[in-house]
Amino acid sequence: MNAPVEAGRFGSGQAINRVEDPLLVTGRGRYTDDLSFPGQLHLAFVRSTYAHADLRTVDTSSALGMPGVVAVYTGADLVAAGVKPLPGPAGFRRADGSPGASADRRALAHERVRYVGEPVAAVVATSADAARAGAEAVWVDYEELPAVVNPFDAMQPGAPVLCAAAPDNVAAEMGHGNAQAAAEAFGRAAHVVALDIHNQRLAPSPIEPRCVIARPDAEDGGRLYVHISSQMPTGVRGALAEAIPGLDAQRIRVLVGDVGGGFGMKTGAYPEDIAVAYAAHTLQRPVRWRAERIEEFLSAVHGRDVTSRGELALDADGRVLALRVRGVANVGAYASATGVAIQVLIGPWVSTSIYAIPVVDLHFKAVMTNTATTGAYRGAGRPEAIYLTERLMDAAARKLGLDPAELRRRNMIRPEQMPYTNAMGQVYDSGRFEQILDQGLALADWPGYGARREASRQRGKLRGRGIATFLEWTGGNAFEERVTVNVTADGFIEIGSATQAMGQGIATSYAQLAVDVFGVPIERIRILQGDTDRVNGFGSAGSRSLFTGGSSLDVASRRTIAEAKDLAADALEAPAADIEYHAGRFTVAGTDLGIGLFELAARQPEARIHVDSTSKVGGPTWPNGCHVCEVELDPDTGSVQIVAYASVNDIGRVVSPVIVQGQVEGGAVQGIGQALCEAVRYDDASGQLQSASFMDYALPHADGFVGFKTAFDTSIPCLTNPLGVKGVGELGTIGATPAVVNAVVDALDHAGLGAASEALQMPVTAEQVWRALHLRAFEPSPYRSVS
Repeated sequence: MNAPVEAGRFGSGQAINRVEDPLLVTGRGRYTDDLSFPGQLHLAFVRSTYAHADLRTVDTSSALGMPGVVAVYTGADLVAAGVKPLPGPAGFRRADGSPGASADRRALAHERVRYVGEPVAAVVATSADAARAGAEAVWVDYEELPAVVNPFDAMQPGAPVLCAAAPDNVAAEMGHGNAQAAAEAFGRAAHVVALDIHNQRLAPSPIEPRCVIARPDAEDGGRLYVHISSQMPTGVRGALAEAIPGLDAQRIRVLVGDVGGGFGMKTGAYPEDIAVAYAAHTLQRPVRWRAERIEEFLSAVHGRDVTSRGELALDADGRVLALRVRGVANVGAYASATGVAIQVLIGPWVSTSIYAIPVVDLHFKAVMTNTATTGAYRGAGRPEAIYLTERLMDAAARKLGLDPAELRRRNMIRPEQMPYTNAMGQVYDSGRFEQILDQGLALADWPGYGARREASRQRGKLRGRGIATFLEWTGGNAFEERVTVNVTADGFIEIGSATQAMGQGIATSYAQLAVDVFGVPIERIRILQGDTDRVNGFGSAGSRSLFTGGSSLDVASRRTIAEAKDLAADALEAPAADIEYHAGRFTVAGTDLGIGLFELAARQPEARIHVDSTSKVGGPTWPNGCHVCEVELDPDTGSVQIVAYASVNDIGRVVSPVIVQGQVEGGAVQGIGQALCEAVRYDDASGQLQSASFMDYALPHADGFVGFKTAFDTSIPCLTNPLGVKGVGELGTIGATPAVVNAVVDALDHAGLGAASEALQMPVTAEQVWRALHLRAFEPSPYRSVS
């Protein structure tokens, strides 16, 4: 099939304007909160003001008498109605072999609350103001219990217990590798480095808060339509069907419009979603809820929050013999399967990164505390693991007196070792890591750093340089995807996918891939997502949309052309083998006889050509990169300014150049946020959230850095999918955090702090830097030895 002109202009690899943007920038986007339905009701939640308490009484009588209040629900009401809790981590195991443990995470708390902000009651009224007034009229009698927010404290004898099945508050734990082989490697090592590292808790903070509207649709037999801001429509449908009696999945239609950011926070269903759907189903009226920003801080899933002790054993030449890690993850009041998996399984998969580390000994505990539940946040386990490994690599280079780039080079997996199986049993299909390192060093002008440091010194600034060479795993281990294609008589190709747009521009990439195959103007391609009546699948998470969804789209598009060729052969009364396709038209080879694709569709009994295709890729992808950051510290104030940031990234084939650059650089900004300013903080004694607004939770600002030099090496295609692409959405986040913090540590080291600078913890605030420089004071080690 010849490459059509349209593919050359708008197909993959071309830098085009995003197809989503005209509607968004002209205010015609349709977010869930933009929707309105006749007779709709508004829901407001009563939330716990205590981190841990028994519910003695939840009195709703006054609220029911308030103007406009239609109904009030409590946890006891929902339990009596048979509403089920969300699933826990039973698929994992505790130390004694028993199933992973967690208290039931219900739509509304029943008998006990376990974190500040947990929903206790739901008030449904004719207006948002009436619902809020009704919520204020609900009287809750709490019997306060001791609370614990630190996971190390939670494991101590006598600590408050969050779940009877886990008296030590350990929801699950998991070990990996070979402890004996690691001990032997450490015994013969010429050098050992060890660091205690805390990956602090983060709030994902998408610009659009959670929103859900549930309504019975009389024109569709009373099925429940659920409009929601979500990354996983099918997952939401399944969770609601599982939780609410009388609603199987076929009775629910989940619809997702525009989504103002997800970052992993909008995967799966929340307790609030179940409460809204239950109210709409019970009252048989539309019910809506949109989170206030404080509710997002209180009850949306948080990310990260793992404390680790990491050790590297190295030989005399600086080659790593073994990696040993002990990690304790705070998974919040209710341990979810996702929150546990991220820390005890997914992070460890990438812990050896791009290095040929032969032996690992890893052990992680997922601990419950009186805090909000943790879950997926951009990177989900990989940033935590890579941050620890890259901090250790810098510490090792400092101890051995080696250039940090040289130490990394000595330990990199070589191209001839591909496919490479790491110590966790994960198989890398492709990668030329030294090639990426060399390009990264050149882009960052690594040899010219000394002159830049001297120039900074003359201005009274302390300059530091950090590097991160790394990879990540993408795919969520969900490699199959279904795609539908409809070629319509009115001249459009409609492609349905269960992956989900959330601001990342995936519709543009999909449209470009479709242009590659169909060769029609990109305006003729319509990408349809967010409707479980059209197509169902895993959704968008783990940077899987392009390499799984895009690959399935490519397969489905080619199957459509193949099926249409048979139809064209019948229409043109010619053998199918003689039919050629080019730029939207079928012709009989060697003649001028032909028929257009859309004309052919019009001749079909349903006036369309329809293909329903399911296909799968061969495994995950392993995008990787080299990120180099330079910072300047102000010794008088401790402020940190990023003055240079260069990255070279291997994401295989690039479909949409503008989009992948935005993904890497936007992700890097989020990684910078973790490095320098973001932190969710709870009061140790009361469990009250102290960072419940953007006045107290600091996001990165544009004036915190000067911009990026970003490059891509497209010469190393992925071998596990037909497109040769690798995931990109989380790569920048993973690389930025260690590159930035390593740069600050380097500046402190050269300011005279030496190895003491390695005690630095995130976020690296101006206060922390000033205290280090002037008082030689650091935060105490966050890690405590546990059995």
